[in-house]
Amino acid sequence: MALVPGRKSAKTSARWAGIVCRTAPAFLLLFALFPAAFFPARAHAQEDSLDSVHVQPPPPKPDANAPPPPVEGDAAMSASRGERIRVDVNLVLVPLTVTDPMDRLVTGLEKSNFFLYENNRLQTIKTFSQEDAPVSIGIIFDMSGSMANKIIRARDSILQFMHTANPQDEFFVIGFNDRPELIEDFTSNPQDIEARLANVHAAHRTALLDAIYYGLNKMKQAKYERRALLIVSDGGDNRSRYTENEVRATVREANVQIYAIGIFDPYAATTEERLGPVLLNDICSETGGRLFRVDDVSEMGDIAEKISAELRNEYVLGYKPDDPRKDGKWRKLKVKLVPPPGLPQLTVHARTGYYAPLQ
Repeated sequence: MALVPGRKSAKTSARWAGIVCRTAPAFLLLFALFPAAFFPARAHAQEDSLDSVHVQPPPPKPDANAPPPPVEGDAAMSASRGERIRVDVNLVLVPLTVTDPMDRLVTGLEKSNFFLYENNRLQTIKTFSQEDAPVSIGIIFDMSGSMANKIIRARDSILQFMHTANPQDEFFVIGFNDRPELIEDFTSNPQDIEARLANVHAAHRTALLDAIYYGLNKMKQAKYERRALLIVSDGGDNRSRYTENEVRATVREANVQIYAIGIFDPYAATTEERLGPVLLNDICSETGGRLFRVDDVSEMGDIAEKISAELRNEYVLGYKPDDPRKDGKWRKLKVKLVPPPGLPQLTVHARTGYYAPLQ
């Protein structure tokens, strides 16, 4: 006779009742002796930040035919602490960040979530890591006349950015108006920069392109091979000797990630000022960085902290190109991401390409 799902015979119920009665004393004794086994401590639990989303990966499934796992942690970063994209003999490293539809940083993703293409050809990801490694950071600070009513907020956001960075990071500051000038050379002590910025004032015109070019060349003296620029400016260029095309070419070759805090005037009077946001957005996007527009200068400190968090939570993908030619040509990069189940569509911020080595 077939049993109806969800019902038990009287005989079966009696059998289970006997088991429960016989095992209950032993269960209570174990509970009294070892309560921690039933309620493990959560001494290190933390709530996720409102500005970040951490993805808890599922437990790995053993696969007898799977290749050895990628090198991670210190060993991986000893290889990947190269330039923002560094081409070794056989390995290309691609740093990137991921954000959700609310523009929150997404951490905790797995290698299997990423697909990497070079010149539209799918590549095999050989190494994968996410670690807060030291960065050499150049700050490009607009001190032109149009910044007069924003200069204090801009200075404070720079200091807040440094105080929330990795303690091992090093910084230099270039201020610019009619021309760029080195305000403070490389230092890991934010107090050094704070003292130099205490009496800054705004005046004259805006040589933004010259300042970016100067910063990229200064970065050649950096201690760390992970490198980034942070630009704080309110408008377009109207004074530089270097052209936009010259600076764009230098950006492509430099392998330095660029972020910008843009304090733009919605009623800009000149063509240069109206094109300023487009210029900064294009330069930042090409390097895997981002432009953050400021609508309220009181938000600048929060934006600076957000950029600091992104630099400290980058993924690094490593792969061996299937094109072995060393021809020095530009190779396009594209990273696609398939989110884990239950997550919305995510956005990847990565460099758009690199130059192949010549030898």
